[in-house]
Amino acid sequence: MTVQRIDVIRPAELSPADLEVWGELRATTAPEANPFMSPEFCQAVGQVRQGARIAVVRQDGEPAGFFPFERGLCGRGRAIGLGVSDCQGAVLRPGTVVDTRELLRASSLSVWEFNHLESGQDLFLPFATGQFASPVIDLAGGYTGYEALLRAGSRTFLKATRAQERRLARQAGPLRFVFDERDPAVLRTLMAWKSAQYRRTGRRDRFAQDWINNLVRTLATTRAPSCSGLLSVLYADGRPVAAHFGLRSRTVLSCWFPAYDRDFATFSPGRVLYLRMIEAAAAAGIDMLDLGRGDAAYKDSLKTRELIVHEGAVLRAGAGAALHWLSHEPPRAVRGFVRERPQLKAAALRTLAMVGSIRDRRT
Repeated sequence: MTVQRIDVIRPAELSPADLEVWGELRATTAPEANPFMSPEFCQAVGQVRQGARIAVVRQDGEPAGFFPFERGLCGRGRAIGLGVSDCQGAVLRPGTVVDTRELLRASSLSVWEFNHLESGQDLFLPFATGQFASPVIDLAGGYTGYEALLRAGSRTFLKATRAQERRLARQAGPLRFVFDERDPAVLRTLMAWKSAQYRRTGRRDRFAQDWINNLVRTLATTRAPSCSGLLSVLYADGRPVAAHFGLRSRTVLSCWFPAYDRDFATFSPGRVLYLRMIEAAAAAGIDMLDLGRGDAAYKDSLKTRELIVHEGAVLRAGAGAALHWLSHEPPRAVRGFVRERPQLKAAALRTLAMVGSIRDRRT
């Protein structure tokens, strides 16, 4: 008879055996080796978030599954790194049966919230309340194969971007691209650009939160096969004009924080950077770039297909579940109502832009 036990530990307390099993399970069962589901990402979050925990499912004393989460007041739980993590869920050995509410009980949670649950997470999919497209770029056929698809589907985009690249080189100086830049000063520059972009567009500035700042800096120095920080930079005459920081595994690059110098906005440096980055990723053996959930014209031009991610929450009777419902479900219903009506969505985006413009003038 199989004996199952659930131990809840801090990410730093994962044993070498736990880490080995986790890595093997992701390598053999995950459709895509997304670095946000790696133990290294969870350990990095554990360094900056006090409530980070891992529920380790053990069968006959051996690790059979891992459920990363963050625990807050009144048992209110959320996916680890919620707010910046682009892939969420549990890592389970095939055939392992876990009762969802028993998992929450063992984790001292009355609710567990997610907003980027990957497809195939059968344990949590019944609790999803919405699903969203996450565009991706397939590179299994190499960059040559991808560019052929891009020419067929977005020929104008490719031609215009290449023209902008030549203009940028003529007017700003010789271009140089670094796929894996290690200079922390350039990372700070990227974060400053991104903060300004958030404020300018009326969105919440993620880098105004210390834990996100510290998480990105920690991940920038993380070097593991299943999770490495990757800073890619486009220089013009030695000056950074566009940059991107993301996470990569052996086969997947999760795009995360792209930004550019607004002084060069007329040259579309962000698009130029992406084409260079895609080519370098293919050469480095990366099979897929995950562009992340969210609408953007450049994503529509670059993507080859879409993954589906889900949002929702698992609830178990308790004060935390009641508080979660009151604070999340009415606003979520309103957001869903707006998303499904293009005119309202366009008006909401215009309002965000107006707020960002006012905020920009005040700074």
